Amino acid sequence: MTPYVPANTIKEVLSCLEAIITEAEATNSRLGYFAALYHKVTLKVDEDIQNRLFENPERLELLDVLFANRYLYALHEWKIDKNSTKVSKSWKIAFESSENSSILILQHLFLGMNAHINYDLGIAVKEANDNGCSIDELRRDYNAINNILSSLTYSVINKLNIVSPLISLIGLTGNKSNSLLVQFSLGNARDGAWCFATDLISKEKSESETFINQRDSEMEQLGALLITNKGLLKIGVFFIHLFEWRKVNKIIGVLSSKKPYLKEIIKPS
Repeated sequence: MTPYVPANTIKEVLSCLEAIITEAEATNSRLGYFAALYHKVTLKVDEDIQNRLFENPERLELLDVLFANRYLYALHEWKIDKNSTKVSKSWKIAFESSENSSILILQHLFLGMNAHINYDLGIAVKEANDNGCSIDELRRDYNAINNILSSLTYSVINKLNIVSPLISLIGLTGNKSNSLLVQFSLGNARDGAWCFATDLISKEKSESETFINQRDSEMEQLGALLITNKGLLKIGVFFIHLFEWRKVNKIIGVLSSKKPYLKEIIKPS
C-alpha cells in the first residue's frame, strides 16, 4: 500500500471518504458504515462553508481537515498492519469490530463516533490551536458544527430505521431529543471532547503524550462497553439483529449520502 498522503481540503476529505465507501461496498466491509455517516456530515459542512455560513470558513476548514486526517490515517495504517502501534486503541477496537457480523449497525457507528469524537476531536482542536487558531475562536466554530450534527441526526435515524427496522425497540433511537443517538453524538461526546482539548492545551509538552495515551485507554474501554450486551439488552439486541439487513453493500448504500437512495424505493435483497 502507498504511504499515507494527508488531505489538505474538505474536497479532498470527501474524495478519500468516497474511495473508502466504494471499496467497502465492493468488498462488503462494515468499515463503510462509519465512512458513509462521516461523508454525510462532511458534505454538509462543505456546503455550509461554500455558503459562508460560518464566522471564519477558512479556520473551520482547517479544523475539519485536521480532524478528518486522524481517521483517514488510522484506517490507512490499520489496513497495512492490524497490529500497528500507529493506530490508537480506540480506533483499533472499532476497526476490529467491523469484522464481527453479530454487532448491530448502530453499534458499529457508535464505535466510530467514540474513537473519532471522544478521542480524535480533542487532539485535532489542539493541533488547530498550535496552527494559530486560538481556542476561543475555535469554540464558536465548534458550536457551529454541533448545529450541523443536530440538523442531520434525525435523517440518520430514519436511514437506520430502514436497515434495522426494530432498532427503536430498545430505545437506541427515537423521535425525541433524548434519544441515545442524540445524547451520544451531541451531548456528552462533544462536550467531553472539548474538555479534553482544553486540558490537553494546558499541559506541558512532556505531559501531553501520557495524557493522550490515558484518554485513548479510556475510550478503548468505552468502546468495549458499547458492544457488550447483558441482560435484557442482550435479548433486545438479538431480536433487532435478526431483522437487520444482511447485505453490507446495501446497508452502506442507504447510509451514504454519496448516492441518491430513497426510503420508498429501497428494498432489502
